[in-house]
Amino acid sequence: MKKLLFLALCYCNIINAQTNKELSVNLAKQYILVDGHVDLPYRLKIKNFRLEKSYTGIPVSSKDGDFDFRRAQAGGLDAPFMSIYIPSYVQGKDCQLLADSLINMVQFIAKEKSKYFEIAKSPTEIQRIVNKNKIALPMGMENGSPILALSDIAEYRRKGISYITLTHAKDNHISDSSYDTTGTWKGLSPYGIDVVKTMAKEGILIDVSHISDKAFFKVMEVSPVPVIASHSSARHFTPGFERNMSDDMLRSLRKNGGVIMVNFGSTFLEGAVADYRKKFNADLLALYKSKNIDPSSNEASKLKDEFFDSKKEAFSSVFMVANHIDHIVKIAGIDHVGLGSDFDGVGNSLPTGLKDVADYPKLIEELLERNYSKGDIQKICSGNVFRVWDKALEYATMN
Repeated sequence: MKKLLFLALCYCNIINAQTNKELSVNLAKQYILVDGHVDLPYRLKIKNFRLEKSYTGIPVSSKDGDFDFRRAQAGGLDAPFMSIYIPSYVQGKDCQLLADSLINMVQFIAKEKSKYFEIAKSPTEIQRIVNKNKIALPMGMENGSPILALSDIAEYRRKGISYITLTHAKDNHISDSSYDTTGTWKGLSPYGIDVVKTMAKEGILIDVSHISDKAFFKVMEVSPVPVIASHSSARHFTPGFERNMSDDMLRSLRKNGGVIMVNFGSTFLEGAVADYRKKFNADLLALYKSKNIDPSSNEASKLKDEFFDSKKEAFSSVFMVANHIDHIVKIAGIDHVGLGSDFDGVGNSLPTGLKDVADYPKLIEELLERNYSKGDIQKICSGNVFRVWDKALEYATMN
């Protein structure tokens, strides 16, 4: 009798697993799925993307990188925010030249492959584009360095920018960075406060990823609208890593009404993985030197990927992404979490089970296993970020 009962339970578990796997794919396709941060434009830029019709690298179907149309459709991805990434070493007018070149690239992709892609500037536009079986391409500027005057904010909104990350890896004229120990402004600069308020008036989402803790709490103090963290995770699992958000920050984000979009990078997910990778820094530098390779080059990046490929301890898992979602829900609530993978931005550090944009159903399946409801999953996929975005746009129409 016990054996029969055991076999029946095993059978039920198999059926349930199959059901969740099938349901996860269906939900990924049923709900609009927004990803807060995909670094496709800069990846194409450094691979010498050319703005000409004969170029075949436009990502409809490709083995390169983490994103293309075919894989996105397979994974249910509807609206990846295209990152207009400005490295911290780019300064002054060069920031604007780079930003414009990347914006032009995204616009070119949408124009030349209009059967597959279309630029989006709002949740309403995303819904319209998705209804045409296309992928919407909203844009977010990663690093506010190109904002040299407050009037630039309205101009970038006109060009299609829907969020601006205030800074990146170094303090800039707007905000201190979580990666920079200088603490130039002890938070935001006076100009940065004006930038935040002007972004709100123009309907551009304020992105608090990358900024220092002090800068974050200053944003919470002065922002009249809910904010986003376009690609950050929970610091609970990465103690000392200021780039992720602490529990106090999550509580403040809840009070603000904002949303944190979980980063998939393995070093964002587990402190132990980050520590493991750091142990090999000296070995990697020696390897670059032996092969006469510049550590900042694409060749070095490729060699690093090959180096870690055989080391399973160098990668986190889809299970840990779900753990971050669990923790954020526990601290901030289900209305304040989304997805911000950082695909094409974190290199070969993506977790097992989430290696490209075809893999979102694997995360949804994990959430179903944890008894998240369909309504919860819809909020995580897009409902939460759409709510924040609509509030920002509504504020702009009234001011």
